[in-house]
Amino acid sequence: MPNTQVPIIRFDHASFGFPGVIALKDISLSINAGEFVGIIGPNGSGKTTLCRAVLGLMAPTEGHLHIFDCACDELRCHHRAKIGYLPQKGVVDRNFPVTVLETVMMGRYGALGLFRRPGHEDRDIAMDALAHVGMDAHRDTALGHLSGGQQQRVFIARALAQQPMVLLLDEPTTGLDITTQHNVIELVQHLHEELKLTVLLITHDINMIRSRVDRLVLLKTRLYAAGPPADVLNPDILSQVYGKDLVITERDLVIVEDYHHHH
Repeated sequence: MPNTQVPIIRFDHASFGFPGVIALKDISLSINAGEFVGIIGPNGSGKTTLCRAVLGLMAPTEGHLHIFDCACDELRCHHRAKIGYLPQKGVVDRNFPVTVLETVMMGRYGALGLFRRPGHEDRDIAMDALAHVGMDAHRDTALGHLSGGQQQRVFIARALAQQPMVLLLDEPTTGLDITTQHNVIELVQHLHEELKLTVLLITHDINMIRSRVDRLVLLKTRLYAAGPPADVLNPDILSQVYGKDLVITERDLVIVEDYHHHH
């Protein structure tokens, strides 16, 4: 990969929070075009805030956040359409009458602007996105009738249908069985390479991504470390962040967290 080092997301001494609550403090971090970055840290460490900030849903209380070449503090700037977002997986109602293709077409609305109706080209883009995730044969299936892993592929396709430059995935493996988790991460890695996307993947599952990402970013309100996985996964740094909840075995890191996910 040509290492041209073009920063497309740049936090410059940026803090985020609410009155009386600092969620992220004094973050300086550049993400370059084409990078695959894993964002890790304990529950409540600011990962969700980072996500909201990149999506333009929260402006910094101090410092600056530049997205693409745009330093605007306009939260709904048109550049945000270039960020494809996979939110934390909710439960899909089995009886909700929406098909796979209709779901992916929703990704076109942000790209269209409000008043244009989707046309043939949008349908082609949506079908192309489904082909990229291997779900094109299911275009007319009800979303609620798919397995969790298949649904996740459809939601990734919905993000791809925006034709984004950045793919932002928030805990994409939560609630999936271990084989499906690996399949989803492999798909993301494949899309990163094939579509030359910049990927930000927020996860608590360090072992699953450590061999795949270019860089890890370790948060706990502050930025503790950002660099190649081997550097960040240093026992001294990790124990500062995870404390007694960290067990390091020869091969893997085990982080004992009380998952607040309702599964």
